[in-house]
Order: sequence, then C-alpha cells, then structure tokens
Amino acid sequence: MASVASVAPSSDPSGHLLPAGEKGTVDVAASPFSPRGEGARRADEGAAGATKIIKQDIRKHRTNKTGQARALRRNETEEEYHLWSDLRARRLNGYKFARQVPLGPFIVDFLCREQRLIVEVDGFQHADSASDQRRTEWLNVNGYSVLRFWNREISRERRSVLETILAALQGRIEISPEPLGFYSPAQSADKNGE
Repeated sequence: MASVASVAPSSDPSGHLLPAGEKGTVDVAASPFSPRGEGARRADEGAAGATKIIKQDIRKHRTNKTGQARALRRNETEEEYHLWSDLRARRLNGYKFARQVPLGPFIVDFLCREQRLIVEVDGFQHADSASDQRRTEWLNVNGYSVLRFWNREISRERRSVLETILAALQGRIEISPEPLGFYSPAQSADKNGE
C-alpha cells in the first residue's frame, strides 16, 4: 500500500506553524529572538558560541506603576496640562510623546521614545532633591536624556521651553546641567570616567 503524506501544517521547534513539508527547515540557533529553554541553559553554562546578555527591560509593565501612572494622568498639574497640549499628537515637529510613562521603578512626566528624551516638570518640592538626582542618574545609565523645567518656566516661558525641547530632540544642545537642567547619558558617562 502506498502511504499518503500528511499535508497539514506542522510546527517548527520554536512552536510556529510552518507550511506542509517544511518541518525542520528552520535553524533555531540562528533565530534573532532571545534564547529560551535549552539554548538559554547552554548559554548559562558557558557553552561555546552561546552568549546570553541579561538586561532588565525597563519598559516591562508593572501593574502597580501602571495604575499609579493612570492616576497621575487624571490628576495632572496645570503646567503639565499646558505642556501636554503642545506635545501631544506629534504637535512638536512630528515628535511623538507619551505622558506619565512607567520606566523601571520610576514614572516619567513626558517621554519621546524615538529620541530617548524625558521631559520632567518640577515644582518647588524638587529643589535640590537627592532622590531626583539618583533617578536622573538611573535613567541616564539606561540610555535616556532628561530635561527638567520648573513649573514657572512652563507657565511664563512656554515657547522657550518648547524651543529647548526641540533643540534637545535635534541634538542642538550643549550638555550643561546648570542653566538648562539637561542630563544625558554621555554626561553621566563622563562623570564616571573621571
């Protein structure tokens, strides 16, 4: 008797469905995705050619931070409201911003993910805050630049604030933490290197 080959789709070792007849043609070792299962174990054991880089995903959803961010969006300050009206819907030269975004253990006021720029709106309670300095250093280590503005700057000089944000997005700002409150990953690397 002649045997009839099955023409139903089969799955490759990664669990994805393949067209009939293509079983086993996927090279799992060359997959661009992170290792899992046996490959991750071999990388942990130091197998030749197996490298495993463990980096915390600071964008990972954390339920408590997500709820806190939602509450901050509902209870925004007047200055945050006005700045958000200028940043939302790609209104600042097409750059996309999100507001009250959880990043690692923190929630940032405004974030342009594309340029990895964070804009913080600070009130008087943030003056010379050691926790804000640690927060900025942590964000810099993770590749984000931080621009800080006082509430009164947003209220009185919003056009200048927007021009400064645009200059930071376009790379036209000299790193100078004193007058602008601009902290970039390059600056924090320079501090650590000295």
